[in-house]
Order: sequence, then C-alpha cells, then structure tokens
Amino acid sequence: MMQDAARLMMEYPSVEECVGGATHFKDAPQWIYGLDNPYLHGPYAPTVHEISQDGLAVEGELPTDLVGGYFRNGPNPVYEPKNRYHPFDGDGMVHGVYFKGGEASYSNRWIKTEALEGERQSGRSISPGVMGPFDYSVSPFGIKDTSNTDVAYYRNQLITMWYNAGNPCALHGQSLDTMQGFDIAGRKHRRMSAHSSVDWATGEFLFFDYGDEPPFMTYGVADASGKLLHETEVELPGPRLPHDMGYTENYMVLHDLPFFHDMNVLRQHRRRVLTFHTDIPTRFGIAPRYPDRAGSSAVKWFECEPCYILHTSNCWEEGDWVIMDGCRSTNPMPDAGGDGGELAHMLAYMRLEANNYRWRFNLKTGEVREGDLDDLNTEFNKINLHFKGVKSRYAYHQRIPLLHEGGHTLRFTGLVKYDNDSGRRWEWDYGPGVFGSEAVFAPRVGAGRDSAEDDGYVITLATDSKDWSSWSLVFDASDIEQGPIARVRMPQRVPYGFHATWVRGEDLFA
Repeated sequence: MMQDAARLMMEYPSVEECVGGATHFKDAPQWIYGLDNPYLHGPYAPTVHEISQDGLAVEGELPTDLVGGYFRNGPNPVYEPKNRYHPFDGDGMVHGVYFKGGEASYSNRWIKTEALEGERQSGRSISPGVMGPFDYSVSPFGIKDTSNTDVAYYRNQLITMWYNAGNPCALHGQSLDTMQGFDIAGRKHRRMSAHSSVDWATGEFLFFDYGDEPPFMTYGVADASGKLLHETEVELPGPRLPHDMGYTENYMVLHDLPFFHDMNVLRQHRRRVLTFHTDIPTRFGIAPRYPDRAGSSAVKWFECEPCYILHTSNCWEEGDWVIMDGCRSTNPMPDAGGDGGELAHMLAYMRLEANNYRWRFNLKTGEVREGDLDDLNTEFNKINLHFKGVKSRYAYHQRIPLLHEGGHTLRFTGLVKYDNDSGRRWEWDYGPGVFGSEAVFAPRVGAGRDSAEDDGYVITLATDSKDWSSWSLVFDASDIEQGPIARVRMPQRVPYGFHATWVRGEDLFA
C-alpha cells in the first residue's frame, strides 16, 4: 500500500500475510484494503462479527472474588466512508468481558444509533464524517453520531456516548443489545458529552454538554432514580471543545480550554480548523454540584497555563482547596511525522503527548498551584470508582510511545500505576507488537472506601500482532509489576477502541 500502511507495517514487522501492503483479515470488511488510512488496518481493522461465548480459555487462575463486567467502546465502521475516515466516524461497538465464579464470557455488539440504522437502510455510508467536507444535503443526520467513545453504567443499563456531545444510547448490560436512545426527562434535548459520569457513592449521573451556539456549555445532575435535579447554563466567550470534567462531593470542575475551532471558517468554508491558542490561559470553572442547595449557580473561574486536557483522573476537596489530577498536554496538535497528506490533521490530533499533572484551586483566595506529577507520556487514566470525588492516591494509565519511539498512531504499549501522593510509578510492558486498551479498576467483592484503595484488580484488553489473538489481562492492582495473574483468550480478534468501564457484579447480575 502507500506511505501510512507501510509505516504501520514497520510498527508490526512480524505480520506475514498481506494484501497490497496491509494485513489481511478474513473477519474484516474487505473495502478497507482499498483505503490508505492507518486507522483501518492492523490493530485498528474493524470486525464483521457479533458473537457471544461462555467458558473462555484461561491461562492462570481467575479470582473468585472478581465479579462483574469489563466493557469497552470503540470504532467499528460498517460501510466504506463517504469521505476521509476519522476514528470518531467509526460505528460504535461495545465489547464485554464478564467475570463470575472464576470463569469468563464474552460478547460484542454494534450500537444501533439512529445514524447507523439510517445507513443500513441505504446500504452505504452517507455521513460526511468529522473531517468533512460538510455537505449536509445528502445526510439527513449531519455528521454521524456514532456513540463510539465512552461507556458508563446507570440505572441498570450501559450508556454509550460520543466525544462531540452526541445523543447517548442505552444498552442491555448482559446482551449488549441496544434498547433505546438514552434521555433524562426534563432536559431540552438528549445531547451530552462523553465523560459524563456516574457517582458510585450516590448513584447520580453527572453530565455536561457543549455546542457551537449559545449556551456554549451546560452541566447537570440526575439522581439515582433518573430525576433531573438541575441543568445549568455556563457562560463562555465562545464555542469550546472540552473533553472531560471532574467532580467532588460539592462541586463540578468544568474546562474552558484554548483549543477550539474558528466559527467564521466553519460557517463560510464548512471546515473545522482547530487552533491551540497559546496566548489564552486555560480556565477551570468550579461550579456548585447542586446550585439550589448552594444558593448560587455562579461558576468561580481559575486561570492556568495554556494547555489541553483530554482526561481527568479525579477531583476532591481539602479545606478551601479543590484538587484535580489528570493528564495535561501543551501540544495538542503535535507533528504527525512525514507527509501525512490529506490525513495529516487527523494523524496529528490522534497522537497524544501528555503527562500526569496536578492542579490546586483555592476557593477563598483564588490562588492556583499546578505542576507535574511525572513526565512520562501517559494518558487514558482511570481510578478506583469508589474513590471518585474524594481523596484518592492511585491512578492507572496507558503508556503511549512518542513519535521518535515509533508512535505514529495512537497505541498503548504498557500499563502504568501511579501513586500520586509520592510520585512513584510501577509499570508493566505489554510486550513487542502487543496493543493494549484502557484499563479499569475492579474492586474485590466486598471492597469499598473503607478498604485499601488498590484492593482489587486491573483489567484491560490486548491484541498481539504476532498472531492477532486478543486477550483480557487481569492484574492484581496491588502488584502490577508481577504481570497478569490471569489471561483470558478472547474468541475473536478485538480491534482498537477508546474508553472502558467496570460494572460491579451486584449491579450487573442483580
């Protein structure tokens, strides 16, 4: 194939069976081999099969106190894209690995979004895609909302969400069948961003939304029964592209980041041109989690060094301070390396340069303190959800190779556990040619906030490019350096994906 496929082959030199320079899979749609896009080949190649299988083969021994489900969302396009392909265009597919009684099972299903169902009726792709050109006259739903980015568990259903504030869907937790579009009664529309979250302590769903027209951002809370407690507008100077938020017991932490597109260019030329404005400070808004109880809906803004943030690890309160841990990027559009052609913009955006970082905001004085926790290039950071919103210590990240380390595409080469109090880290390398996924923390049955924070397991999915086998890796969270204590063989190849969540057995199997 051409330059990008050849580069991919250099990253995975053990591949033998090739067609036109790209790995050939019998379980992938054959149209991918006519496209020169690295995010459609090798570990990123979509699958055409939906399957369910019990009694999976296990190397090692699965703990009997590991009960629940690992669910990971990601792109899996059905039809050849109408225009240039971006991973956010890929139809959402959820992969689930279920653990119970020392055994494991697997299922995967496409998310039946309105857009995918519309394309299935047409038998072809009709969306212009996130990279355009944006000709909406032939696409009744505009840019396809694939619901392929994030997944959470709320009110006995999996909620899938899209990065660009789309319309979430609800899936059955065990069959993974799409049940309906997800909505919270009382809102003006369904739309919400990925990385809206469920608080395990209260059962509440905390969400935010953003768009190109005023109000440019809203945030809100629904209680454990599904009742909307509030949705509050946030005043911003213009449209922004926040990707995540944080929350504490009393506050929501909102992001106003200096990385956004020019609306005039979008309106006149139907193109989204993202610019990182290094002369504009990053702002974080500390907003009351429950405005009515706080007596005010005012957001208190704090200015910080210009940066972009994809994912926060946790936020909590210490006296007058609100602390936020996350991954910070000072270069959200790095050089993709070489001549990326018409895909250069996408290749640059998908490359991640970020490191573990901490911000501290004083609600009384307005003081800000910020600084590195580590300089290793890591992202896709997760914690024990029992500690979300309160003081936590540990976070579990994915190591991402930089460009000079061969990181031409986004890929995870190792698991990193951080002690954010001491700055210490522990690492496990997945191995040459092994492509990991976002890892989640699974508490040991019966463990909670009164237990050790790392009393449980860390679970991920990995695909080995030597033979294209896929595995669920289970680590003892207190000692990831010993490697997986169990490896569960998946019954099919699992392509690259975005975000994952853990669902406790008492919720999933109730």
